[in-house]
This record gives sequence, structure tokens and C-alpha cells, in this order.
Amino acid sequence: MSKYNFDEIIPREGTNCIKYDARRQIFKSAGVLPLWVADTDFRTPDFITDAIKKRTEHEIFGYTFKPDSYYNSIIYWMQRRHNWTVKKEWISSSPGVVAGLTLAVEAFSNPGDGVVVQPPVYFPFFSCVKGTGRKMVQNPLKIENGRYTFDFHDLKSKITKETRLLMLCNPQNPGGMVWKAEELEELSSICIDNNIIIISDEIHSDLIYKGNRHIPVSMVSEETAQNSVVLMAPSKTFNVAGLATSVVIIPDRKKFELYEKALNLGHLGMGNIFGSVALEAAYTYGDEWLEELLEYLWNNFLYLENFFKNNLPKVKVMKPEATYLIWLDFREYGMDDSELTKFIVRKAKVGLNNGARFGIEGDGWMRLNIGCPRSILTEGLERLANAFSGI
Repeated sequence: MSKYNFDEIIPREGTNCIKYDARRQIFKSAGVLPLWVADTDFRTPDFITDAIKKRTEHEIFGYTFKPDSYYNSIIYWMQRRHNWTVKKEWISSSPGVVAGLTLAVEAFSNPGDGVVVQPPVYFPFFSCVKGTGRKMVQNPLKIENGRYTFDFHDLKSKITKETRLLMLCNPQNPGGMVWKAEELEELSSICIDNNIIIISDEIHSDLIYKGNRHIPVSMVSEETAQNSVVLMAPSKTFNVAGLATSVVIIPDRKKFELYEKALNLGHLGMGNIFGSVALEAAYTYGDEWLEELLEYLWNNFLYLENFFKNNLPKVKVMKPEATYLIWLDFREYGMDDSELTKFIVRKAKVGLNNGARFGIEGDGWMRLNIGCPRSILTEGLERLANAFSGI
């Protein structure tokens, strides 16, 4: 019997919530059902909110540092969930994974250096590169047997002596791939041979479905560990993105110090009290809740998969190995990205992430968030089916 109720409807309007309260600004309509931005509609678990409430009982919120219990919660979580032995001296932080990605790009490269990205990919990767004055080297993923994989031949052909970094999305967003050991081994080997540091966004690493195993890139080998930076957070897993607290793990001491220098230049290392409290609670008590969440999400996916098969068979659903983000191929309808986006917003009144934001390889695709109660997902899918029924 489930301990947690993921079917509960919790109204989010009036909380300055981007997903709901910014609908009119983003979609030009307040009636759009939002199944886009990557947070969930599930209640943040009680062990986190209880920890925050307890901290508020001490009514001074001044300057603080992170206690040993904070670091230990990270260390034990990585050991339990990923069989990864992490040392305290490897652990740094950032206000969020995107902030950490940007800080890492600035710490380990110079303006004009090449940074590899692998579209379709989480779109802030592009701004992290362009916004820091680096040169983007695009190494598109390829689809084989219904899933994305790396194009190593293309990667090797595009590396130059100016290529300094590779930004890895592990697990992959938007496709939901959990990279296999052999894929990561070959990617790492290419990077080591060419003195390219891997910066790995692993924010979805807890959201792994049965039959798959997440491998932090630093676990590939000792040499890879010394050549990589891993960014994680409890934000997607436990729905605490607004607390702006992420973990950065850097085994190599020189790289760790370079990153810390970039972090502390902007006085960003302290973080915030409640983010630290929430992270510690999540990683200390979160196992049972996470297992129930994963089961609920997987059943949501199975429901979605069956719905499209029976009602919208032209839409091809990429089967996720991780994440609550589903990558949908609408290309059989013959619309470009702009046409498809307008149709779904205006006719279906559903808000999704348009695929071209993840790179031109995503043109004709859409990303849909199943991190919501089944009733909300059902309404969104029915709206889509009704809109496309006449096409």
C-alpha cells in the first residue's frame, strides 16, 4: 500500500509559480494546461517540509556554513543510490545546476575556446556556451533502435586543438536515455585523448526506471574521475527547485580549486539555509518516497504510451529510461516547429516544450512532463487527441 498520495491535486495558482501563473505571459492564454516546465505537481515530501519548519523555529537566519551532516547526507546518498564513493573534499555547490554549468565553463576554459554540446539537449547548455563567449561545437546525437546514442565519428571529426570542454547530459534530457557503460567509456576515452574536460549535468540521476542503472561519469574510471565535473541536485527528484541548492562533485583537486575560485568570486558558495536543510533531509530520508514516486511516474508513462497508441498513432513516443520528461515525435503531421507549437497551444490548449529549443534536431518534436497527478495528465492527453482528431 502506498504511503504517499501522488493523485492529490494541489492548486498552484497564486504562488508566483512559473508553470501556472506565467501561462498568460508565455502562452498568451491562461486556459492552457501546462505540461512543460520541469518541476512536478506533487507535494514536497513531509520529511523535507518538517525539517524546514523546525529550522524556522529558530528565528534568526543569518550567515551559516554547511555542517558535516550535510556533506554526509550527500556521501551516503551517492553510495546508496549509485554505489559511488564520494569524498567530502570533492563536494562543492552552486545555486542551481545551470549556474554550476556556467561557472564550470568559465573556470575551465577561456573565451573563444570550443565547447562540445550534443543536441537535442537541455537548451540552457546553449546559453552557457554562447553567453560566456565560448565557441559551440555541435555533435548531434543519433537515433538507433528507438533511443539516442552518441555519434563518435562526428565527434572526432569536429574536435580541434581549441576544444576544451564537453557538456554531457546524463541522463539525457529530453530523450530520457540512461547512458550505458560502454557509451560513457568511449566518450570518456575520446575526451581524455584530446584533453577535453567533461562537465556532466546529472540532475535527473535519481529518476531512473527499473532495468536501467545510472552511472555517474566519474565512475567510468579513475582517469575519467580526474577529468570530470558532476553536477547533481535534489530539485527535480523532490520538487524543491525553488530552494536553489545543487551539488558539484570534482575529484581532481586542481579543478576543484579552480571551480571554487569562480564560485566564491560571486559570493555564491554559502547558498541558503533552507536549501541546505532541504537537501540534507531529502538525501537522508528520501529513499522510500523516491521508490513510490518512480512507480507512479512509470505508470503515468505506460498510460501515456497506451493513449498515444490508441488515439494518436502518428505520434511516436520515445521510451524513457529516466526522467519524467517524455519526448514526442509529431513529424508525421508535417508541421514545422512554429506551426506545431501554435496548433497545440491554440487548438489543444496544452502547453508543452517545443522541440526546436533543444536544437534543430528537435524540430517537429515536443517534450511533455508526466510529473503530475494522473487526472491532469489524462486531461492534457484528451485535449491533444481532440485537437488532432480532424487532421
